[in-house]
Amino acid sequence: MPTMVDVARSAGVSVATVSHVLNDTRPVLPGTRQAVLDAVEELGYTPNTLARSLVTSRTRSIGLAVSAISNPYFTEILQGVEASALEHGYSLLIADPHDDPGHERKVVQLLHERRVDGMIVAPSAEPGDLVAYLGRHRVPAVFLDRVVEVPEGDGAPRFDQVCAEGAEPTALLVGHLAGLGHRRIGLVAGRPGLSTTRERITGYRHGLAAAGLPFDDRLLVHGDSEAEGGERATAALLSRAVPPTALVTANNAMTIGALRALRDRGLSVPGDLALCCFDDFAWADLFTPRLTAVAQPSRDLGARAVRLLLERLAAPDRPARTVRLPCAFVHRTSCGCPEQSGQAHVTAPERTLP
Repeated sequence: MPTMVDVARSAGVSVATVSHVLNDTRPVLPGTRQAVLDAVEELGYTPNTLARSLVTSRTRSIGLAVSAISNPYFTEILQGVEASALEHGYSLLIADPHDDPGHERKVVQLLHERRVDGMIVAPSAEPGDLVAYLGRHRVPAVFLDRVVEVPEGDGAPRFDQVCAEGAEPTALLVGHLAGLGHRRIGLVAGRPGLSTTRERITGYRHGLAAAGLPFDDRLLVHGDSEAEGGERATAALLSRAVPPTALVTANNAMTIGALRALRDRGLSVPGDLALCCFDDFAWADLFTPRLTAVAQPSRDLGARAVRLLLERLAAPDRPARTVRLPCAFVHRTSCGCPEQSGQAHVTAPERTLP
């Protein structure tokens, strides 16, 4: 097996220069750097990651804590994180906090104990212990998909965050249904306490107000961001004395639950109930009818989280930022419109907030 000495001899440089090139510990002239990289490629040299971490205090690994198993939406985000991490020479350690605050705190500690350089976390509805742990141990971290609001001036740590727009796209769905003549529009909202749930409820209310429709709290139910909860919530709406004629579901799992509830009652979409959903997914246009949806930039969210984390590692003291990526409205037929092409248009430009 070739060694660093072999690489140095082949490139005509010192072992120290090879080390600086491989570990990025000192600037090296471009020609010299390329000679080292060519020698590494020719000899098939594989750096000793453990030894390198002892020199640089970096493991070139990222901890990722998202509920990818219990929430399919995060699967695409994970793909974006993985692709971007590999592109930048980082490996991933993945843990599923199951959206449980206690378990979340444990898995974050386990990732930290494995000396990851930083973490990307989709925080739970009660992230107090998570924020306290990351702040106490000064762990570089990016919050993904769900934002954590920290009051100004309380001395609590602040973290970089990346998420999709939530309020405006939801308002767009409500406005679209109102424009089709619906006056009783229900919302199956997500788990209480999540920022995504709050934002989509805000968008729902704004959409009603913009359409001149009153808010009726009997038409807003929580499906806890899961298929089973979405099914229960939709059943509750359908049991109202005057049920809604249209429905917005606030994530893809709850959309599946809503469709089950409608099927079990022999109701059709959009004949008996018009349906729009927040979250597009791979098979949304395979349903009959095809689902009108807001599509989140899932993979882009994952990739942007990696970029924010690497920027944080390079500049630990820079101010924290919150990046909001635009969604896209994908117009199909579950809303009751004639057959559409399914083409998407972006709902808002990207925003970066301090």
